[in-house]
Amino acid sequence: MTAAPLPNATILGYPRIGRRRELKRAVESFWAGRIGETELVETASQLRADTRARLVELGLPAAGGAVPESFSFYDQVLDATLALGAIPERFDASGSDLDTYFTLARGNAEHQPLEMTKWFDTNYHYSVPEIDERTPFAANPAQLVAQVAEAAAQGIESRPVLVGPVTYLLLAKAADGAPAGFDPIDRLDEVTAIYAELLQALAAAGATWVQLDEPALVSDSLRTTRDETLALVERAYGVLGAAQGGTARPRILLTAPYGDASRALVRLGALPVEAVQTDLVRGTLPTAALADGSLAQSFADTQLVAGVVDGRNIWRTDLRAAFATLRSLAEAGIDVAVGTSNSLQHVPHDVADEQQLDARLKSWLAFADQKVEQVALLARGLSGGAAAIEAELAEVDRVLADRDEAPGVHVSAIRDRATAAGEADRNRAAEEDRRSAQRGLNIPQLATTTIGSFPQTGEIRKARSAFVKGEIDEAAYEGFLREEIERVIRLQEEIGLDVLVHGEAERNDMVQYFAELLGGFAVTEHGWVQSYGSRATRPSILWGDVSRPAPMTVRWSAFAQSLTDRPVKGMLTGPVTILAWSFVRDDQPLGETASQVALALRDEIADLVDAGITIVQVDEPALRELLPLDRERQADYLDWSVGSFRLATGGAAPEVQIHTHLCYSEFGEIIDAVDGLDADVTSIEAARSRMDVVAPLGDHGYSRGIGPGVYDIHSPRVPGVDEQTELIRIAAARIPGEQLWVNPDCGLKTRGYDETVASLTNLVLAAKAVRAGA
Repeated sequence: MTAAPLPNATILGYPRIGRRRELKRAVESFWAGRIGETELVETASQLRADTRARLVELGLPAAGGAVPESFSFYDQVLDATLALGAIPERFDASGSDLDTYFTLARGNAEHQPLEMTKWFDTNYHYSVPEIDERTPFAANPAQLVAQVAEAAAQGIESRPVLVGPVTYLLLAKAADGAPAGFDPIDRLDEVTAIYAELLQALAAAGATWVQLDEPALVSDSLRTTRDETLALVERAYGVLGAAQGGTARPRILLTAPYGDASRALVRLGALPVEAVQTDLVRGTLPTAALADGSLAQSFADTQLVAGVVDGRNIWRTDLRAAFATLRSLAEAGIDVAVGTSNSLQHVPHDVADEQQLDARLKSWLAFADQKVEQVALLARGLSGGAAAIEAELAEVDRVLADRDEAPGVHVSAIRDRATAAGEADRNRAAEEDRRSAQRGLNIPQLATTTIGSFPQTGEIRKARSAFVKGEIDEAAYEGFLREEIERVIRLQEEIGLDVLVHGEAERNDMVQYFAELLGGFAVTEHGWVQSYGSRATRPSILWGDVSRPAPMTVRWSAFAQSLTDRPVKGMLTGPVTILAWSFVRDDQPLGETASQVALALRDEIADLVDAGITIVQVDEPALRELLPLDRERQADYLDWSVGSFRLATGGAAPEVQIHTHLCYSEFGEIIDAVDGLDADVTSIEAARSRMDVVAPLGDHGYSRGIGPGVYDIHSPRVPGVDEQTELIRIAAARIPGEQLWVNPDCGLKTRGYDETVASLTNLVLAAKAVRAGA
């Protein structure tokens, strides 16, 4: 057994934005200049202290490293970039660490920020490191060391958390100007040496454990095969596992979250680290190795942290099944601790905060705090035997049975309609016939448009809040929305955009808005989850079969179209994205649920067209996000995800132009699927990557409309006319002009009006310049 093992209850991470988004407000106040760095740092320190105290209160031991230090001001990959001193040459790093950090994240007038993309198959976004052969590396452990000291002052022995060296480099991109063939992983040995220095600094600060996250081990979507990744991990941890120059290091917990590490687990157990975590929600145990004793042999001196509590969804764990898994490991002679499948950063804080949820539904749920309690309960069962927790196991059995039997969970009419939908329902008219029919829309070459939302101003939020609280009546609220929609239409006409949007002032969120109007969904009051940086969303809860009681968007789109002669897009969120950005029922295949959502959207499109809308955009920014990390599961996913989009749009007549939107993921590997959506026009994020997506589209021979974004809306920068003109020309070099659209990367909800108007004005001028051949 492991010397001085972890306590048998731990988690991999905890929500870091604050129970009431305190970090978000503090960071945004800092960006706006309303508070200084000292106040921001003090707020963050208090949030960390509150988190540690709460985790101990919920049942994690204060001693032994059970409490993770998973805080981040913005992003854990960006934290690793700062800790490694890996600041790209193009940035000015002369300011404070925090100034440099936020410049990397958000950019400024002189610097474009680091590219941002999805963290494995989640809706979390990370800042992509830029590495070349000259990138300097120098250990910068200050933030990590400070947090260890903070915890010690509370009487808590916490565990620093850092993205591991292999995953860090495999998530990095080669910086512009790097030599041909250079791959950031080429610098693994140098980076590993810096990690060794960080470990030494943490040991000197009193850290007894450190957590290094290596989710690259479970992904088939990186530049290396899984076997190659495992060999890289063995190489790096062979170094990190040894004491460096006789200097002590903390004990290492190596984690493999977000997927199935079963094929690597025997070799991971043989590494010179003290503990290995494996995800047993998305993954499995190596059955043969467990049966023949080879798993126990490899873990003879290594602790196994079994991730049996789901860190990705909000349903109560089947504790009896989880406990059986834990007992099988313990009975095989493995030193096992109870853990989560991954960090709890992907779930809200506490279901007890939800006062408006139906009590029956609420009893089925477990947010982060409840998941910590589940981990502690299972650990108590490991220590005291099954009888010690039998009452709790029986209660969960009862709750799970109640969920299965509840009204609305299974609705025959909804299921029958989804089952009856056939291939013909998923196919529109031929592409050439649609192109001919849509010439009547009179859309110019290099047409300019936006993705959908316009800034959600303080006035909009204030009016929505007043309506929800009953301070203004429905007529007053709708009057406000009509004025706002008309203002946005007139603004777009003045700027000179060709295809307009109504601005989505009535929508609180692109998924929650629909969840509030569809049957089978519930929404939360405080269920905030970090998406990126200071941006948080409240994922809805998809608990039952999905229906559309009434039209959801028609009156606002029709009103907007009545104000202008230019086409106004109807705006819907697609079935895959509604699933990806909700907490979805886990009692049936996702494809079945997606078909139900698709049929509701199909009915909405029909009503939009009947109301005179000729262009309908069905956004699917999460299409790449949900792609399984296991290659053998990807074909099935692409089949049902593309099929659900086509089921939603398949009823549209040839003269109706169907748009979709994709963003913030690497799309090169799913170009066939993007093509398979059969949308007439696809807009796609491209500005931060400087049109990286254009080459694969050109190589593929993509034949329909495409709008690679030329304006990065996740940064406060205003891109100039020349900058956007250059991006349009890069795209035009690979995509015929008659196919090319000009648009921002994403919706404008989070931006202010001054920067939005300036950026869109430049966008229109850039499109005109390219049209004119200037």
